[in-house]
Amino acid sequence: MTRTWKTLARAAAVLGLVSAALAVSVHFVSGPTATIVDGNLVVTWKEAGLGNDVTALYQATADGKAVYACINGGGNHPSATNKLTVNGPVSATGSFSSGKNGNIIGSLTIFPPSDGGFSCPSGQDEILAFVAYSNGALTDLTFNDTAADTPSALSACLVSGKLATELCQ
Repeated sequence: MTRTWKTLARAAAVLGLVSAALAVSVHFVSGPTATIVDGNLVVTWKEAGLGNDVTALYQATADGKAVYACINGGGNHPSATNKLTVNGPVSATGSFSSGKNGNIIGSLTIFPPSDGGFSCPSGQDEILAFVAYSNGALTDLTFNDTAADTPSALSACLVSGKLATELCQ
């Protein structure tokens, strides 16, 4: 009889550990927060309730817009047709570990849509003049936790003066 009780007690202990492991309460404590740095969308966040030493896979997504232009040696944009506007979905993915505190503080950098091989004539240099991002979101793919970026839309003109008037629309 004592043996049966010991076996039942062990089973209950194991079930308790499994229940505790399954009772993870994953949630974003802060963020995701979006900022533009050098034309890239940087998404930062803190997620809690993950448990100790857990690795989570994240994906940051957004709709991106980029304006590329050709600039001559004098710093001018010589032709209105010498620019390219690209729109499309952009994303970044990364794995992060919670360590011993059950939290992950992370950051992912999303690059603007590619120029697709756009090139400038001889004597001109290609620049990224303008970026815009909207509908940004961060998903914890491991625990299926998703949150929208704050703010939800951002844009940045990366040139100044006359070029800004010509290229940042």
